[in-house]
Amino acid sequence: MEEGMRLDRWLWAVRVYKTRSLATTACRGSAVRLNEAVAKPSQRVRPGDRVEARIGDLTRSLRVVGLTEQRVGAARLPEFLVEETPEEAFAEAREKRARAREAGVRGEGRPTKKHRRDLERFFGWKK
Repeated sequence: MEEGMRLDRWLWAVRVYKTRSLATTACRGSAVRLNEAVAKPSQRVRPGDRVEARIGDLTRSLRVVGLTEQRVGAARLPEFLVEETPEEAFAEAREKRARAREAGVRGEGRPTKKHRRDLERFFGWKK
């Protein structure tokens, strides 16, 4: 295993992304950097490398410590990576998600009949 392993597979195995296809898509979308360069999914990752992965509003900085061919449990993660992301970044991302949830940005569902009528009245859609 000295030659390394695929970056997308490592990201999936150490639980940075939920699925390998999400990890591959993130690499193709320039959301992942390997040693400060935009990474391709098939690039080889080796112990000592530095990985930055953007997940939503959060950019995680990780240092590779070990390689694994299988997905590992959360308790075993310290064997394979060192989290270098500052705690403030995690707190800021949590706060941002909470603000978005409070604002009702997502998940409001269909408008009610009253809301639709108000919109029609406001925009003059009704003839």
